[in-house]
Amino acid sequence: MTMIETTGRLRAGRREWLALAVLMIPVLLVSVDNTVLSFALPEISRDLRPTGTQLLWIVDLYALMLAGLLIAMGSIGDRLGRRKLLVAGAVGFGVASLVAARAESAEMLIAARGLLGFFGATLMPSTLSIIRNVFVDARDRRIAIATWAAMFSGGAALGPIVGGWLLEHFWWGSVFLINVPLIVLFVPLALVLLPESRDPNPGPLDLPSILLSMLAMIPAVFAIKHGAKYGLDDVVLASLGLAVGAGWLFVRRQRHRENPMLDVTLFGNRVFTGAIVANMLSLMGLAGFLFFGSQLLQLVIGLSPMNAAMVLLPGLLVTVAFGFIAVRLVERFPVRVLVSGSFLASSLGYAIAAFTGHPTVMSVLIAFAIMGIGIGMAETLTNDLILASVPVHKAGAASAISETAYEVGAVLGTAVLGSVLTATYRDQLTVPAELAYGERAHAFETLGSTMEYAAKYPNTLGEQLAESATQAFDLGVQLTSGTAILVALGAALVSWRAFRHL
Repeated sequence: MTMIETTGRLRAGRREWLALAVLMIPVLLVSVDNTVLSFALPEISRDLRPTGTQLLWIVDLYALMLAGLLIAMGSIGDRLGRRKLLVAGAVGFGVASLVAARAESAEMLIAARGLLGFFGATLMPSTLSIIRNVFVDARDRRIAIATWAAMFSGGAALGPIVGGWLLEHFWWGSVFLINVPLIVLFVPLALVLLPESRDPNPGPLDLPSILLSMLAMIPAVFAIKHGAKYGLDDVVLASLGLAVGAGWLFVRRQRHRENPMLDVTLFGNRVFTGAIVANMLSLMGLAGFLFFGSQLLQLVIGLSPMNAAMVLLPGLLVTVAFGFIAVRLVERFPVRVLVSGSFLASSLGYAIAAFTGHPTVMSVLIAFAIMGIGIGMAETLTNDLILASVPVHKAGAASAISETAYEVGAVLGTAVLGSVLTATYRDQLTVPAELAYGERAHAFETLGSTMEYAAKYPNTLGEQLAESATQAFDLGVQLTSGTAILVALGAALVSWRAFRHL
């Protein structure tokens, strides 16, 4: 495997490793917030009464804003200074966290999640760039990059565990307040330990490209969500048309600019493109599993938030461990074997969760642990491939695209797999006529809301509703898992072909 090499010989000292530890704080903040809401979804459903579509927006608007703004914020950081943007973004992230924690409606929480995504986008682009500046020696840098990848994927898995513990002791808004003390710790440490860096000759800030990138992403995800509820109607077609048109204009603009915001020629490299796709699909599988797994453990199996979170703890440890193990394995086995095998592990995890009889605590635990093997390896190896497959002077653009792939994967996980689950649940749920009459139209759109209504009614009515909800959700999990397995197998094939010489 080709690793990034430098001509430097200066090994990192204590200050450099402390700087890496400080950089892991924003990485964890952003990745944990991608998934920390997983175990809060039932409480949010009961408290704020969102529609099924609103619940999906609560989950993935954060990742959508991140994906749409990462490259733009990276460009701004090149001009203003990466450390300066990192610190300013952290302060804004803390304020947005306070707003989210005190949200009193689904609409307010959606808006707060959008703000978190905006400020989160200011945090991520600087992390890999600063790592490259801090770690001159190639061996030290290799460890630092593996740590970055492990913390990002591990943080995504840590989110539900942190959320579960908080929900065991506090209300759902506490999953956002956990950000505040970390930011208070991070800001002074960043000012002391992190070096400032910027592009000495940056091009002008390209506002039209920023707008086009957002117009390419938001309508596309909206089309997926809307189509899951209403089918292929005019709104879906119009949204997809807007996304495709904006995407085409964005690419065209980048090709004709002397200093493009995104160097689209990087995608002409087969290894680079294959690694981006594999990177994105790996996060898609993780986000989709956490979306239904948290509800499955709490609302179907009946665990408390903390006990449900502990079921996922082994998978978290496996994810982090295999992020580092992959660095050793790649010295003995071809990259194409390891990356393709990681997706086979993910597909096996989904199969165990959904198709081994009625889900149990043990089946979910084993499924997520097996997925952790695949996710840990895939994230470390694909991230390294992305950086190693481009010239050194284009590593900044490559890292921005890599981080965008993470977030697009998280969006697709809930937008595609979450929509399959939501649509199947809605279609299969049978509500007794006595209960459906007079209730709001979206009263039974989510499992959490339905189970709350079922608990209010005595005798057999509530029991019938709860049983129908459980069966509908179980079928939704099976169809979602089947979709995820097909995606994982497709990703394995893409990886096998893209990395055939590695």
